[in-house]
Amino acid sequence: MTPLPRPLLDLDLRRAHVSIVTGSYGAGHDAAARELARHFRDAGCDVSVHDVAELLPCRLGPLLRRAYYAQLRMWPGSWDTTLRRLEPGRWLHRAATDGLSLGAGPVARAVAGADLVVTTHPFGAQALGHARRRGWLSAPAVTYLTDASVHALWVHPDVDAHLAIHEVAAEQARAYGVRAVAVRPMVPPLRAAPDPLAALEIVGLRALVVGGSLGIGELEESARDILATGLMTPVVVCGTNAALKARLDAMPGVVALGWRDDVPALLASSDCVVQNAGGFTSLEALQSGAPVITYRPIPGHGRANADCLDRAGLVPWARGLDELGAALRAAAGQPRSNRIPDGAPTVVDTLTGHVGDPLEAA
Repeated sequence: MTPLPRPLLDLDLRRAHVSIVTGSYGAGHDAAARELARHFRDAGCDVSVHDVAELLPCRLGPLLRRAYYAQLRMWPGSWDTTLRRLEPGRWLHRAATDGLSLGAGPVARAVAGADLVVTTHPFGAQALGHARRRGWLSAPAVTYLTDASVHALWVHPDVDAHLAIHEVAAEQARAYGVRAVAVRPMVPPLRAAPDPLAALEIVGLRALVVGGSLGIGELEESARDILATGLMTPVVVCGTNAALKARLDAMPGVVALGWRDDVPALLASSDCVVQNAGGFTSLEALQSGAPVITYRPIPGHGRANADCLDRAGLVPWARGLDELGAALRAAAGQPRSNRIPDGAPTVVDTLTGHVGDPLEAA
């Protein structure tokens, strides 16, 4: 592994150029990239943002995106098997890393001249790691782990550091033999906004059910189960899943929402958030102060994230209808407060050494 250069920890932010490599595979990676860009710009950096999906050659990026979306919609249960087969030493891991190494050259050219490169997507991590290994990228490369859990494609031994949103995920990354440290999660500041649910005139408490921008997973079943508890009205954010919205519109007692640009305001106005993937929306919900529950997590990374969030003490995982009812009752009585863990340093402080040298100790 390439040692983390001391100049990185003493980086002059007023003259630094930071390149961020995101991946447009779901909204969470892009949201984290935007927040990273904001923080670095506030610190005085010049920032550019690139999408690894557009940089992979032979239109491999859009092809992988279509395959990813199709798998999530049509064969969600296959994600558990996919993640197991992506472990190091398995043929799928070799095939995936070899394929993503094709992005090393295009990504290195896109970020040429940067003083620091940060990626928010596993494909970017693999491309940057291969570029570092081949000597095509001289700037330090860092992976910001947006997920609550870490699978094998997130890590590369030639990436200089891996930044996790809590210590459980950092430990998982270290288990793969890479340098990792926990940082404060990157979530945009909450802005005051009118209650977007007020016009719906919902009687009683409101449980916002979210399944990411694609509206995937057992959201319909979750809505039925919330109704069965009699404790809250399920308000389901269907995202781009028009078929789901149509089914829920016909279900008495359920409020179905299509694509929304005001998700932070929805989270802030809800009495509880029920989520199934453990992605960026979970962090936004924690910051909003709304109690958050994991229920019916999607297979693969959703279940892995649910386990890690539960173990980290951030989001409880309700594993059945009885546990869901207990969690909803507990949520109804919780005071609202920002639940984002704030004990770790920020990404900028971690990488510049303003609060010591956490990477040297990790």
